Amino acid sequence: MAAFFHKLRQGLARTKSQVFDRLSQIIATRTRIDDELLEEIEEILITGDVGFDTTLTLLERVQQRVRKERCEDPRQLLRLLKAEIVRFFPPMKVWEEQLPEKPFVILVVGVNGTGKTTSIAKLTYRYQQRGKKVLLGAADTFRAAAIEQLGVWAERLGADVIKHHSGSDPGAVAYDTVQAAVARGMDVAILDTAGRLHTKVNLMEELKKIKRVIQKVLPQAPHEVLLVLDGTVGQNALNQARNFVEAVGVTGIVLTKLDGTAKGGSVIGIAHQLGIPIKYVGLGEQMEDLEVFHPQTFVEGLFEDQTVSENR
Repeated sequence: MAAFFHKLRQGLARTKSQVFDRLSQIIATRTRIDDELLEEIEEILITGDVGFDTTLTLLERVQQRVRKERCEDPRQLLRLLKAEIVRFFPPMKVWEEQLPEKPFVILVVGVNGTGKTTSIAKLTYRYQQRGKKVLLGAADTFRAAAIEQLGVWAERLGADVIKHHSGSDPGAVAYDTVQAAVARGMDVAILDTAGRLHTKVNLMEELKKIKRVIQKVLPQAPHEVLLVLDGTVGQNALNQARNFVEAVGVTGIVLTKLDGTAKGGSVIGIAHQLGIPIKYVGLGEQMEDLEVFHPQTFVEGLFEDQTVSENR
C-alpha cells in the first residue's frame, strides 16, 4: 500500500496542483460557507475534468451534509468533499490470490492506443508473481502488430500464447485459447481483443460473438471483463466506455497512463457515471507498475497535505 501511495502521489502531482490545491487555497481564504464559495468550488471541479453531472451531484451531497451537520467553518468542506468522493466508487473485488474458477477467463477490451496489450502483460506478471499459470490469447486478429506485440510480451514473460494468422476469426482464437487453458490446467486465460476494426464488421457485435464462443467451452466465462481506459483523455474516456459496457457487460476498469496527467479528476467522473469498479491503475512503464486501485488512497493522494489547516 505504501508503494502504491508513493507512485500515486507522483502520478497525481499535476492534477493535485492544478485542481485540488486550488480548492484548498480558496477554502482557506473564506470565513463562511456561502453560495459564492460553492460556485467557485464547482467551477474548479468542472474545469478539472471531474465532469459536470458528477460535480453537481457531489456538491449537492456536500451541501446536504453541511446542513445536516450544521457546518459553519469552510475548512470542514475538505473533509466532506473527500468523504463524498469516496462514495462514488463502487465496492470491488480483485481475483488474484484465490480464483473463483479455474481457468479464470479474463476478456480485455478497449480502443486502440489505451495501453491495452501492455496492461495485459502487466496483469500476466501480477498473476505469475502469485504463482499462477497464465495463457494468453491474441484475439485482436485485425492488426498484425497486435498479435506480434502480444507475442513479444509472452516471450518476455515466459507465457504461452494462442494465436492465428492476421485477419483470421477472433472468435476462433478465443475458443482455442479457452479450450487450451482447460486442457493444460491453466489458472488464468487472458484474451486480447480488437479496439477498432478495419472492415465493415461492427466492433461491438464482434465482441459479443467472442463472449458467446467462449461460453461454448465454459458457460460461466468470461469471469472478468476488463475495460482499459486511457487516463489522459479525461471525460472523453466516458464516451469510449459506454459502448463497451453495453455490449459486453464490463466488470472492471483498468485506468492507464495516470502518471503525469492533469486529468486525474476524470477518475471521479468515470466511477460515478459508469458505476463500475476501477480495479487497476497504471502508474508507470515497468512490469510492476500496475497496481490494485484503492479509492480511499486515491482521494487521500488528491487532498494530501490539505487537512492540516482544517484541523487547526
